[in-house]
Amino acid sequence: MRARLFIIICITMMVYTAVADEVQVVSSESALLEAVRKATPGAVIGIEQGEYNGGLYIEAIHGAPDRPIHIKGMNPNNPPIFRGGTNGIHFSSISHVVIEDIHFTETTGNGLNIDDGGTFDTPSHHIVLRRVMVSQVGPEGNRDGIKLSGVQDFVLDDCTIEFWGDAGQGVDMVGCKRGLIENSKFRHRPDVHAAGIQTKGGTRDIHIRHNYIEGTARGINIGGSTSLAVFRPEPQGFEAKDILVEGNLFIRTQSPVAFVGVDGAVVRNNTLYHPGRWALRILQENQADGFVPCRNGVFSDNIVVFRSSEWAHGGVNIGPHTAVETFAFARNVWFCEDNPSNSTPSLPTAEEDGLIGVDPMLNKPSENDYSLHPISSAQGRGHTGLIE
Repeated sequence: MRARLFIIICITMMVYTAVADEVQVVSSESALLEAVRKATPGAVIGIEQGEYNGGLYIEAIHGAPDRPIHIKGMNPNNPPIFRGGTNGIHFSSISHVVIEDIHFTETTGNGLNIDDGGTFDTPSHHIVLRRVMVSQVGPEGNRDGIKLSGVQDFVLDDCTIEFWGDAGQGVDMVGCKRGLIENSKFRHRPDVHAAGIQTKGGTRDIHIRHNYIEGTARGINIGGSTSLAVFRPEPQGFEAKDILVEGNLFIRTQSPVAFVGVDGAVVRNNTLYHPGRWALRILQENQADGFVPCRNGVFSDNIVVFRSSEWAHGGVNIGPHTAVETFAFARNVWFCEDNPSNSTPSLPTAEEDGLIGVDPMLNKPSENDYSLHPISSAQGRGHTGLIE
């Protein structure tokens, strides 16, 4: 899986090295829409700082592999703010587009929406979102920070998503393929039903690394429960497949990781600090005919630090209709900081070389430093132990 995802990353990073045309600067919604309508490969559209009305719709814009279309804020330190609307901007049926240094806020639907226009055989593709910020979406219901439906070969890098709908997702993927989400921050309250990142509806080959996820019910929902009509291109018997989650830091999530209707996923070298109930869940929410049971998950080299007052017994939630015997556990650190003797997890299969009840010696969690002390016996594990 690692080699395959490295190839994916190389494909998606091609748009970073494009040759750009002279910047066309705009300072109104109408000027932006006009510039986008006329954009050809290599066009760079710069948006002046200031406030703009959300609710814009942009479709059928196409750059080229070496000349993507750039839509960006002119001042990365003071990005333009798109406020309100159902979606800040809804992009449909686009390719080779870079979107960067823009803030979307106070939308009633999703902060930013990118989709295939409902034509499942022609996905949007080669998209880069860089330093995009989304905040205060919804605030109630299934409202997402960033919604991706039918998007392939994409990168989200250094983005910030905060306080989306209380039952939505920071980033929600439906039928997406070959994507990289990295170096981004997701923040929500711990008492909501929301998820930080979700891969569902036939999503596969996604690499999620070096992110900070705070709050939420499920930090990363690997899979989900999707209406059969919106699977892309059509149901293949899984919600998600070949998902790699590594090097992430989870803070006070109810369950940092959930495997839900997955056919193959690896979760390794993450730090899970003060999960509310479980370190992980193994579930099968979509029980339609032809779907495989949740299977082939790997949970290895993670650090889990929890408190007994918050921890459900055993720290692992296993639902019915799952193939838990196919899951593998190795070299994880399990530490109950207020009662080390209560550190043993209830795993469905035997763990290889687990470290139980031993303090991993995080440096200064009270000062947001979750790295390991030099003499920690957990070296090489957790989010700081990821070897590139």
